[in-house]
Amino acid sequence: MREIFKPAVTICTVLMFIFGCYIAARYLEDAVQGQLSGSTVILLILLRIIIALEVLLPATLYLSVVIALGRLYRDAEMTAMFACGISMARVLKSVFFVSIMIGVIVACFSLYIRPWAWGQFFGVKARAKANFDMTRMKGGNFYEIENGERVIFADKVDNQKNRAKRVFIQTKRDDTLQIIYAKQARQYTDDTTGKPILVFHDGYLYEFSQFGKEERILEFENSAMHLEPKDVIQPEYKIKAASTEHLVHSNNTEEIAELHWRLAAPLSAILLALLGVPLSRSSPRQGKYSKVTTAILIFAVYYNLSAMTKKWVGQGVVDPIPGIWCVQMLLAGLLLVLLWQPHLLFRRRNR
Repeated sequence: MREIFKPAVTICTVLMFIFGCYIAARYLEDAVQGQLSGSTVILLILLRIIIALEVLLPATLYLSVVIALGRLYRDAEMTAMFACGISMARVLKSVFFVSIMIGVIVACFSLYIRPWAWGQFFGVKARAKANFDMTRMKGGNFYEIENGERVIFADKVDNQKNRAKRVFIQTKRDDTLQIIYAKQARQYTDDTTGKPILVFHDGYLYEFSQFGKEERILEFENSAMHLEPKDVIQPEYKIKAASTEHLVHSNNTEEIAELHWRLAAPLSAILLALLGVPLSRSSPRQGKYSKVTTAILIFAVYYNLSAMTKKWVGQGVVDPIPGIWCVQMLLAGLLLVLLWQPHLLFRRRNR
């Protein structure tokens, strides 16, 4: 058990770092374009890492078992233990205890922490899209906020002075269309509320009715606009962010698929950890990393099959039962085959 936990921290850290870099590449472009602030990007990355731990933890345990037992095989320690009367069942028992601990943690992430993190993730993105900050704008770009109800454009932006030149704003409200053009705009902070306010200088305001009943054209010297929406931003309903209690009582196929995915996560952690025991078998000359490639390929196939099956269940192509559980049964079947037929992965060379 100690040998398994040794590489686990390193593997989990590396996987989290790689995944974090992948997610960062997706959101840094939005930060450069001014659509997201730096703090928002960091928060989104952290939330996505928390969400990914549901998969990263079973993968970490799986690879740790393969590497740890592979080292014991390389140093002939496993041979010595078997010679002393320690059976493969004893080894499986130790791995099973570790997998139960990790499985409980994965269950907490899958059933409760992951939905909460998805809810926070969608909420942060919705608020970031709705709230506008001119200090993050880049000149010559169009910015769409409040779910497309408002479009803002500035020809030139001075981020240090919070000032923009030749500003264009289009706002849609019910059956009216409002367009503001100003030669210059500045962003201030309201001393009372602490909320940002955009003040226009030397411009025109155009208002048009969808039915053509009312049209107005106003010329102004100064005009102010609150940048934050009046109503509280509520993100759209997402199945990933739905509570497990809600999914239990649902008859929707997509929600059933999501529920089964969450329930299968801790079971997959246990099965993958046990599968690492036969996969770690190797001769002393092969090295402790000899079966890592095979283990990664098996995990990739298993994860993609699970994701595909979940999608098919959600679309109604496959019945919920066996559905995702069919992939778990295949994994369990592979485990039994490799435990009872070890020669399929390990062949002793006779000289």
